[in-house]
Amino acid sequence: MAVTLDGITLPIDLIWSDEYGFSHVTQNVKKSLTGALIIQEAIQPKGRKLGIKGGQDAAWIDRSTADLLQAKVDTVDLTMTLIWHGVSYQVRFDRSGNTSPILLQEIYELADPDADHVYSITVLKLFEV
Repeated sequence: MAVTLDGITLPIDLIWSDEYGFSHVTQNVKKSLTGALIIQEAIQPKGRKLGIKGGQDAAWIDRSTADLLQAKVDTVDLTMTLIWHGVSYQVRFDRSGNTSPILLQEIYELADPDADHVYSITVLKLFEV
């Protein structure tokens, strides 16, 4: 099945590395003045992080696709549609930690790459909204 981000076709061999590292139930535990536990739980319907990765031998894209992704990264307040193997998510880039939400690595380095030059998506950080 296809993987797309806001209409940009991505490699199908990307891996969602933290797919099961999230719970929609949040919890707050405190002690009362008497020492009893006060436990509060609620559903957190959104906010799930999507850590997507490739590697040197996977998730290859051409430079023109890399430019399209970079243009999305450089857009403020952008909500996008991620289609992940048939399932649709409304997402935004995860810029937390003051790091880029996307990291690309050239498969082989060139001083003046053309539109067909090949890159690998090593990190793509999103969260559901």
